[in-house]
Amino acid sequence: MNSFTYWSPTKVVFGAGTVGQAGVEAKAFGCTNTLVLYGMGSAVKSGVLDTVTAALSAEGIKYTCVGGVQPNPLAEFAQKIVDDFRDKGIDFVLAVGGGSVIDTAKTVANGLASPEVPIWDYFCVKETVKASLPVGVVLTIAAAGSETSQSAVLTNQSIGIKRGFLSPFNRPAFAVMDPELTLTLPMRETVCGIVDILMHSLDRYFAPDADNALTDELAEAVMRITLRYGMEAMDDLRDYKVRSELMWAGSLAHNGLTGLGQTLDFSVHQLGQALSGRYDVPHGESLSIMWASWAMYVYADDPTRFARYARNVWGASSHDDIEAALFGISMTKSFFKGIEAPVSLTEALGEVTEDDIDALAELCSFYHTRTIGAFKVLGVEDMKAIYRAAL
Repeated sequence: MNSFTYWSPTKVVFGAGTVGQAGVEAKAFGCTNTLVLYGMGSAVKSGVLDTVTAALSAEGIKYTCVGGVQPNPLAEFAQKIVDDFRDKGIDFVLAVGGGSVIDTAKTVANGLASPEVPIWDYFCVKETVKASLPVGVVLTIAAAGSETSQSAVLTNQSIGIKRGFLSPFNRPAFAVMDPELTLTLPMRETVCGIVDILMHSLDRYFAPDADNALTDELAEAVMRITLRYGMEAMDDLRDYKVRSELMWAGSLAHNGLTGLGQTLDFSVHQLGQALSGRYDVPHGESLSIMWASWAMYVYADDPTRFARYARNVWGASSHDDIEAALFGISMTKSFFKGIEAPVSLTEALGEVTEDDIDALAELCSFYHTRTIGAFKVLGVEDMKAIYRAAL
C-alpha cells in the first residue's frame, strides 16, 4: 500500500427528518450568530429554509439569511457577502443547498476570518487560508460532495475563469443529510448530480500510482452504486431508497476515501471547469461532455487500469486489456446518454469553432502556465486535441 494521511472531521447526521436538527448541531459547534446562505429560491419555496431557521431560533441562535447563490457560483458574490458582513459579529456560516451554496459558504467563512485578504487570492494560490469560521451544511442535492470535502470551486465572472482550491479549513463542521429534501429535485439537476458523483471517483481512480487494494475496492463500490441507482432514478425521481443511496455515495466519492494513497488526476474536472467558466455550462454536464474524449486520449498509457475499471465496475468479460478498456469507456459514455447527459460540445453549445477550442485550452492551461493531470500529463496541445475530440 502507498502511504497516506486521512483527516475527515465532518460530523454527518443522515436520515429522513434530520433537517430539524440543524439548530442543535450548530449550537454544539459554538454558533451564536450565523449567516445562512441559500441559492436561487428553491429552499424558500420548499419550506426547507423556514424549517432551518425555526431550528436555529429554537436554540436561541441569531441568524441572517442571504440568498442568490447561483449554479457555477461567483467569486464576486462571495466577496460582496464578506464585505457586507465583516463587522456583523458572524461566528458561523450555514449553507442550505448543494455544492454551489456550500462552496460559497466555505469561501465566505474563509473571508470573514481574514477579511483583509481578497478571497480570489486563495484560488490563485497567492494566499493560503490560515483561519476560517466553522461551516455547517444542510444538504439539498446529492452531487458535489462538498459537504464533507476540503475543496471549494468558484467562478471569477469578470475574467471568465473557474478555479478551485483545497484546504483543511474547508472541511465543514457538520452536514445534515436528509434524503427527503432531494425528492423534488428536477431531472436535469438530478442528472448533473449523478455525473458529478461518478466523476469524483473516476478522477481519483485513474492514477499513475494506484496501489492500495482497499482504496480501489471502495472506489469501485461507490461507482457501481452510483451507476445502479443513477439509472433507477430515471424511473422514479421520488424513490427515497434511490435518493438516499445517491446522497451517501456523493459524500463518499469526494471525502477522500476513494483516492487514498494515490496522486489525484482530475483532468476531466479541469477541462470541464474551463468549459463552465467560458460558457456557464452546468458542472455535471461539463464532465459528461469531456470524459470519453479524455479517456480515449489517455487509455493507451495504461490499458490495464482501464481494463480493471471495465471488469470490476461494468462486468467486462474480455481477457484482452485493450478490448476491455474500450468496452468500459463505451459503457460509461452510453450510461451518460442513458440518463440524458450531454456527451459532446456541439450537443451542449451548438457550433464550436477552432477559435473556441483554442480559447478553452488557453483557459484550462491558465494561459500556458500549467499542465494538468497525473495519469497522463497534458499540455496545451493535448487539451486542444481532447476538446476537438469532444465535438
